[in-house]
Amino acid sequence: MSKGVPKMNKKNEVPGRRTTAQLPDKLRDRLYPVVLELFSRKDFHQVNMREICKLSGLSLSTVYKYFPSKETLLFTILDQKISEIGELMKVHLKGLESTRELFRKIFWVTMDYYDNNPGVAITAFITVPMRSWMREESYVRKDAMEIMTQVTKHGHERKEIDPALGPRQIMALYYMFCHRQIQLWYYHGMRWRLVDTIPRFFNLFWKSVSS
Repeated sequence: MSKGVPKMNKKNEVPGRRTTAQLPDKLRDRLYPVVLELFSRKDFHQVNMREICKLSGLSLSTVYKYFPSKETLLFTILDQKISEIGELMKVHLKGLESTRELFRKIFWVTMDYYDNNPGVAITAFITVPMRSWMREESYVRKDAMEIMTQVTKHGHERKEIDPALGPRQIMALYYMFCHRQIQLWYYHGMRWRLVDTIPRFFNLFWKSVSS
């Protein structure tokens, strides 16, 4: 299974995605946490570039040099941060043969990442203006689809996955369960760990996709 997991090209770079590799690390380290903190606490329209610059200690001219708008800044950060989930999956899926365990690990990596990066979870699933994000290439997670395609193919070959189901259908189920759990977690004040929700829904997911 590990041979089929897609590889990334370079650091902070995903095939078919906008990259901000030219942004110096020292600026990224100052800017990104501030943006995620603000957007995880406020609605999208309540955050502006001046506030971002004030809290990050960067000038407007510096930020606009790399990001022409608030939307571009936010979507670029989400693209790069969510891409980290795919990189983690490549590591954690190695050596697993059972399709059931592969899917369980996919959910675990996803939820564990959002537990450790709650600002990304809140910004991506609660704050971000979906209509605008859907126009962005980064909205379509090609990296995640490549992994899901490989796992689905593996499951078909082992006759553990319903042959009538393709990777897009399984991906839709994956997103459905992830989105719902994150929304409930946020609504109830983030009082539990997202990874602890996996036993609540995983059996239902598996029954939906298994042969």
